[in-house]
Amino acid sequence: MHTGRVPPWLATRMSSLGAIVTQAIVHHYGRDAFLQRLSHPFWFQSFGAVMGMDWHSSGITTSVIGALKRGLGPLQDELGIYVCGGRGQHSRKTPDELMLLGDRIGFDGAKLTRASRLVAKVDSAAVQDGFDLYLHGFFVTADAKWTVVQQGMNGDKRQARRYHWHSEDLKSFVDTPHSAIDGPQQGGTSISRIIAPVSRARRSSSS
Repeated sequence: MHTGRVPPWLATRMSSLGAIVTQAIVHHYGRDAFLQRLSHPFWFQSFGAVMGMDWHSSGITTSVIGALKRGLGPLQDELGIYVCGGRGQHSRKTPDELMLLGDRIGFDGAKLTRASRLVAKVDSAAVQDGFDLYLHGFFVTADAKWTVVQQGMNGDKRQARRYHWHSEDLKSFVDTPHSAIDGPQQGGTSISRIIAPVSRARRSSSS
């Protein structure tokens, strides 16, 4: 996966295994516990490895979010967990997906849409670290709790950086809002000021 795409056979297995692991976590620990785990970058990376990706492979973030969106689709109402957004053009559909879910399930779709846009705006404009966002995954439960996992790419350095947000930890969209930022610290930019207070922001090489 350092080049190319996930082969169809692996994508299918990742969707099935991701759905099974999610079911086990939700049934044993609850939906909130699943969101909390997704907001932890080491757990997210390990989840991708369990689902079938090499631990150090490029593309884990995109592959995991895509696999969960496919695998949890038929189970979303049973589990009360919904996956919106994705890579590229799919990320731009997140507001529409949240509004449709709000109308169908009964939560405040407009409020969640605002949160989605603010999260994307902070990591694309307020955090001036040279990483351009290309992926936005919004995980939301039936009671409107959410986790966002999004990723940016620095083409010149050929590095990726992953941003994790969790609604339960969020006190402000501008004052150390992340549950974690996963990637090599650059220094000399606003990103270093955000990473420093988030000691639980477990930094590592992101994929």
